[in-house]
Amino acid sequence: MPEHLRALVVILVLAGVVFLMARRPAEDLIATRDFTRRRNLWFALTLLAFFAHSFWVYAGIAAIVLAVAHKRERNPVALFFLLLFLMPPAAVQLPGFGVMNYFFALNHVRLLALCVLLPAYLALRKRADTVAFGRTWPDKLLTANIVLMTVLLLRQTTVTDTLRQALYLFLEVFLPYYVASRALRNLSDFRDALFGFVLAAMVLSLIGLFEFSRNWLLYSALTDALGVQWDMSVYLTRGGSLRASVTTGQAIALGFVISVAIGFYLYLQESVRSKLQRSLGALLLAGGIFAPLSRGPWIGAAAMVIVFIGTGRKAFKRLMLLAVAGVLTLPVLAVVPGGQKVIDLLPFIGTVEVENITYRQRLIDNALIVIERNPWLGSFDYRSAPEMQTLTQGQGIIDIVNTYIGVALSVGLIGLTLFVAFFVTVLQGIRKGVRSFPNKDDETRRLGRALLATLVGILITIFTVSSITVIPVVYWSVAGLGVGYAQMALRLRRTSTAVSTSAHLQLR
Repeated sequence: MPEHLRALVVILVLAGVVFLMARRPAEDLIATRDFTRRRNLWFALTLLAFFAHSFWVYAGIAAIVLAVAHKRERNPVALFFLLLFLMPPAAVQLPGFGVMNYFFALNHVRLLALCVLLPAYLALRKRADTVAFGRTWPDKLLTANIVLMTVLLLRQTTVTDTLRQALYLFLEVFLPYYVASRALRNLSDFRDALFGFVLAAMVLSLIGLFEFSRNWLLYSALTDALGVQWDMSVYLTRGGSLRASVTTGQAIALGFVISVAIGFYLYLQESVRSKLQRSLGALLLAGGIFAPLSRGPWIGAAAMVIVFIGTGRKAFKRLMLLAVAGVLTLPVLAVVPGGQKVIDLLPFIGTVEVENITYRQRLIDNALIVIERNPWLGSFDYRSAPEMQTLTQGQGIIDIVNTYIGVALSVGLIGLTLFVAFFVTVLQGIRKGVRSFPNKDDETRRLGRALLATLVGILITIFTVSSITVIPVVYWSVAGLGVGYAQMALRLRRTSTAVSTSAHLQLR
């Protein structure tokens, strides 16, 4: 039996376990029919991917299936999140048939954007109650980001390729942000969407744990079976153990995705009635974020937990308990079997691959020199600078393992300012929404706390990784959720004010 089919058997079993475990908690969070329909769709598309033997066969049939599914779907964000990590985002070029080299490169993420997000975008634009794009500061800053990146592409490539890259920005940046910021109108919509992401991450977690324990990347043979060339998914080890990557292509990308799911889970878990099921879900995500052995996402997830606790009830007491638990964990790990290996992997205090931290420090130092030469708009050939060439690794690549540095190098301090300002305004909107609900037990406030914590964790994590594979799609989507939350909080405040005013007039 071919390797990809043997891997399929394992994937179906592991995913089946997760969906079976999630069925009862799902009843507390979303409609059962939605859970069943999306689960069946996940299995159908997975089977299609492994049996298609051609990416174009997969894409053609999947487009038809998704078109039918979209007509029955009430929450496109939830569907998009659940299917986002179904297969690796390896791209295949659509031939230009003599007119040009190729029209564009299609991958699974772009296929979902075309079949799920684009119809949702067109429908939302027609709704009278949809906030017009450009009304909020994040909208304006995102537009400025996209325009700047598109214009600066002309420095290094042709007009045709610039148009092609602009299409990718529309599909992978604008659509996820727009639909996430406009499609979710109430708590049940947010609960549904976040559960879709967490459920997908739980599937990744169990598969990742299998990859870590069995030294087998289950999706590595799928791209070859589909006739797709993809250099991202390779076997990497740390401390003698395989670093899981599942469908994300890179271990740190997998850790990033699961850390975001942990941020969402901080909100969702309170709605699950069974304490056992809540604990099992938390353990699964904890195991999932460990399996890639990526320290940046660990720091990001820790920041999410701290921010979430710090914005809740009895924040100081709970943070102190968390700190004490963390301090006491270290001596326990030092004496239990295998515990020292975990300690060696920890950031700042571990001893495994400390040269990675040194590399990141050198990257910042050398990149600042290059940025000083082209401070405002960056340069397209920054990798050829002597300071950057000294960072070439054994694989012959210069790994820009810092999203902020990557932005500053390619589009300058103007681009970096727009990038950071966008996320700052989103954070401010979420924070304002949270503060409008003084009751710390209010579910709407808890949702805002989770989104605030998740976005803070994301902004910390991307300091340790470049925007590769699914990472940018996730953080633009989460930013969209933040804007959607701020708009929902504003509507609720206005409704509350109107009701209070009406009641006051009636009393008079």
